[in-house]
Amino acid sequence: MIASHTFLAIGAPQIILVVVVVLLLFGGKKIPELMRGLGSGIKEFKNASKEDEKLEENKEK
Repeated sequence: MIASHTFLAIGAPQIILVVVVVLLLFGGKKIPELMRGLGSGIKEFKNASKEDEKLEENKEK
C-alpha cells in the first residue's frame, strides 16, 4: 500500500531529470518562447473560467 503512494511522489531528482530532458529536446533558445505560450494559455484559461462563473451567476438570478 505504501509503495503505491511513493510512485506518485515527485522529488528533486525527478524534477532535474525533466528539466534536462526538456533542454535536450527543445534547446535553451526555445524554452522562453514555450514558457510564454504556456503562460498565455493559463491566462486565457483563467479568463474563460471567470467568464463562465459570471454567466452561471447571472443565470441563477
